[in-house]
Amino acid sequence: MSDNSQSHPGSDQEKDTHALRESINRDQLGGRPRSPKEEEKRQNRPPVSKDELSKGAQVFGEAKVNWLVLGVSAAVILAFSIWAMTAPAHAFDTMENVVGFIGKNLGWYYVLTVFIVIAFVLWVALSRTGKVRLGPDHSRPHYSLFTWVSMLFAAGVGIDMLFYSVTGPITQYVTPPDAAPESAEAARDAVVWTMFHYGIGGWAMYSLLGMAMGYFAYRWGMPLSIRAALYPLLGKRVRGRAGDAIDIITLVGTVMGVATSMGIGVVLLSVGFSKLFGLPDGLGLQIALVIVAVVITIAACTSGVDKGIRLISELNLWSAGAMILYIIVTGQTSFLLNGMVENIGRFINTLPGRSLQTMVYEEGGSDWMAGWTLFFWAFWLAWGPFVGLFLARISRGRTLREFVIAAITVPVLCDFLIVTTFGNSAMYEVLNGNDAFAELAMESPEQGWYTLLEMFPGATFLVGLATLSGLLFYLTSANSGAMVMANFSSSIPDPAQDGAKWLRILWAVITAILTIAMLLAGGVTTMEYATLIFALPVTIIAYLVMASFLKVLRMERAEMEGRRLHSHQVATDGGNAPEKTWRQRLASMRSYPSQQQVEKFVRTTIEPALQDVHKEFTRLGYETELISDFDPVSNIPTHALLVNIENQRRFQYFVAPVSTPIPSFGGRRAQTEDSYYRLEVFNQTGTEGYDLMGLSKQQVIDDVIDRYETHIAFLTLTFNTDNPSVLTPPTPPVAEPAMAEQEEAVVTDHQALEPGESTRS
Repeated sequence: MSDNSQSHPGSDQEKDTHALRESINRDQLGGRPRSPKEEEKRQNRPPVSKDELSKGAQVFGEAKVNWLVLGVSAAVILAFSIWAMTAPAHAFDTMENVVGFIGKNLGWYYVLTVFIVIAFVLWVALSRTGKVRLGPDHSRPHYSLFTWVSMLFAAGVGIDMLFYSVTGPITQYVTPPDAAPESAEAARDAVVWTMFHYGIGGWAMYSLLGMAMGYFAYRWGMPLSIRAALYPLLGKRVRGRAGDAIDIITLVGTVMGVATSMGIGVVLLSVGFSKLFGLPDGLGLQIALVIVAVVITIAACTSGVDKGIRLISELNLWSAGAMILYIIVTGQTSFLLNGMVENIGRFINTLPGRSLQTMVYEEGGSDWMAGWTLFFWAFWLAWGPFVGLFLARISRGRTLREFVIAAITVPVLCDFLIVTTFGNSAMYEVLNGNDAFAELAMESPEQGWYTLLEMFPGATFLVGLATLSGLLFYLTSANSGAMVMANFSSSIPDPAQDGAKWLRILWAVITAILTIAMLLAGGVTTMEYATLIFALPVTIIAYLVMASFLKVLRMERAEMEGRRLHSHQVATDGGNAPEKTWRQRLASMRSYPSQQQVEKFVRTTIEPALQDVHKEFTRLGYETELISDFDPVSNIPTHALLVNIENQRRFQYFVAPVSTPIPSFGGRRAQTEDSYYRLEVFNQTGTEGYDLMGLSKQQVIDDVIDRYETHIAFLTLTFNTDNPSVLTPPTPPVAEPAMAEQEEAVVTDHQALEPGESTRS
């Protein structure tokens, strides 16, 4: 930086700011008072900048039950349940007709929706914005990769997979949708169709909703909800009736999905309990199992055994793994392994075409689509908010790229292992002439699944292990489902909190009533119909979430581009830090300052530097603020320089201490502490990643001006774009009120760092 620019900081920036203001102010109101309608529109309009986006956390208020969402959702579910129980034949016929209409007229819509979701999440992962984290820039994952991936798998696997792993492949072999029955072509596709239905489509939906909820919760401090994910699209209207409608649609669809999974589970488990304990299989045993799930959920809520439920969710993975290994070792090992490899290869090879296949040219294609592909797509849509919320809860600090790639690969491969093991074991029997087994598996899938298990050595042990595994899947889904429903029917600003315990119990009871009603109205088929119907409105939510998320990702990309255009200084530690002399660099490598030294440096260097810059900005006509405070953990002074730019994201230069472990190698360790404090610069999305300790006052001033130049470059880029959804509205915005009326605080997440936590991974 030249001497002239040092003596007149902000002179170049003043020109940029003046030009920016002139272009923005051409068609503004010219100071006349706003009408009430204009004021309401200004207050409720969607955010057009990340600065406005940061105010989203203030919109949702304190934690409380949303009685409107709870009442309407519960009323819809209970009304449907009463109808199904009092008039089961009429309910079944009506839903069958509606599903027939959907299969003929809207099948393309479901197929296209899932394909678009897959394409969208892949684009997010592979684009530059894939580097954005579910949290501030400096946040890092709380779980190891292995633990995290294990939890991903546990979240998305339900007992329904065991139910369809046998009947699915056999049905597609005997009555294939697009091949000759019982032909070699039908055999090659039999297992692949079930893999397709349990493959990338479902996990892409989980990824979409999970990363959207996690992004807004952990990066912007909003609730972990679908409503919050639509804030960039709807603005403050998300706290009103529009947001309530979104939550009602989401909640009803989720209840339907969980009830369907529970219903399929009790149908399957009742056969296992009948075989193991001699209990009469039928509706009575199925209802008893539903009641058991409610009792377990109540016990978990009232006795504080959530850790025990988490232990059960891990135990079900081990039991499922043991069951799969036992079948591979004691069954047709070579056939199963060969089939597994070929199935995966054929799945990959046919995925693009299969993803857009609607069976329009096949006779009875719409009926087949309604009973299989459309049902599964609706199932994943209904389960999307449920599983997505859980995925978001465990993924704070992950990048979007990590989140998506892991979610659509590792759990999918685990799903494939289950499907191919059971599916190919069943196919081996059918290909070798066991027609009676094939007929049983198609007419009564639950009986067919247990009949297959009885063909292996040690059948009693395997049936017991399979029943235990299914029971654990079933109980985990019931308990976690009640928790998610309680969250969706509440307003909970803190993403780490859950809905009230009594609310979880209420939703467990309501879901149980719905499950029993659908069992009375026709069993699994009725559940499939109900899921397909009630998931239709959820597709609208999926499109809204994609539009909202696309808007904020454009903001992120614009900021990245702005930084890139003006990153003319690169620090030796990898950030855009101020340039140090070689003596300063060498000294910093061997120095871990004490807390007293950091406090002294802040008072003698940082504070005077920011005061001088603040005075100069003010003299040149900028609207600035200099906010001084203390870090709540270390009590070290913090200082934030804010420069306001009309109708645009303001500039923030926030200096705060970050506790960092002292390395055990190199340098001097004169002190006995295990950590020291770095003075890092925070913008509105996190730390810039460099330490100011050891700089001169002039170097700190230069760094402030450098950061401001980068900010101006960012605003200039976003203002000149033709796309209004990046940062600028399509028409000149209404002028903001005076900065004295602004309520927002300095946006940073440095206080979220625990003592001793580093900003480095």
